[in-house]
Amino acid sequence: MNDKKAIVLRDVRLRENALMKNVYLWMILGLAITAGVAFAVSNSVAALRFIYSNMLVVLGIFIAQLVMVMVLSSRVERLQKGTAAALFVGYSALTGLTLSSIFIAYTGTSIAVAFVSALSVFAGGAVYGAVTKKDLRSIGGYLTMGLFGLIIASLLNMLIGSSMLDFAVSVIGVVLFVGLTAWDSQRIADINATYGQEMTNEELTKIGILGALSLYLDFLNIFLYLLRIFGRSDSN
Repeated sequence: MNDKKAIVLRDVRLRENALMKNVYLWMILGLAITAGVAFAVSNSVAALRFIYSNMLVVLGIFIAQLVMVMVLSSRVERLQKGTAAALFVGYSALTGLTLSSIFIAYTGTSIAVAFVSALSVFAGGAVYGAVTKKDLRSIGGYLTMGLFGLIIASLLNMLIGSSMLDFAVSVIGVVLFVGLTAWDSQRIADINATYGQEMTNEELTKIGILGALSLYLDFLNIFLYLLRIFGRSDSN
């Protein structure tokens, strides 16, 4: 390890900047993989038929995604950084499979508008979480409770099919995940601070991947909820 890298790893503030850069590079990579896979699959009739005509395939993809997130979230410090990277890339690719249908359900215009809008509000939440002096740890519990409420409302609406409830869920979903973006941004900085002057380069990479996963999920959910709002006419 060169001297410059060693200095960065020992200095909490310098390391935070390096960590956040690492987080966003991994996040961008994950989103690029997801978008590429989703677009490629959406243009393959055979791939679409294989995925969506067999519930076992859909269930298998869902379980694999769930396992990958759980392993990365709970065991990242014990994993080799190559394993952590492979899990993140694999999760991004599997998410691309499940999101391939949006290129069929929505127009390119709706997808583009939702993406640009999601990028704007995500950036706002991320910047706020990074620069605010307010301790956001206390809102984490409220955001989690709100997320569970959102899931319950979404499941309920699958039964009753209310367009008004769907719109309300989408708007609340955007607000919740912008809040989670700010919370996750500050949480990554807090994790960095707990290491003091003793973080290794491998730990920097693994924490970067874990942080990227959190923000990747925040952005993706913001995008999907906005897509439901802007693409209502497409769905109809």
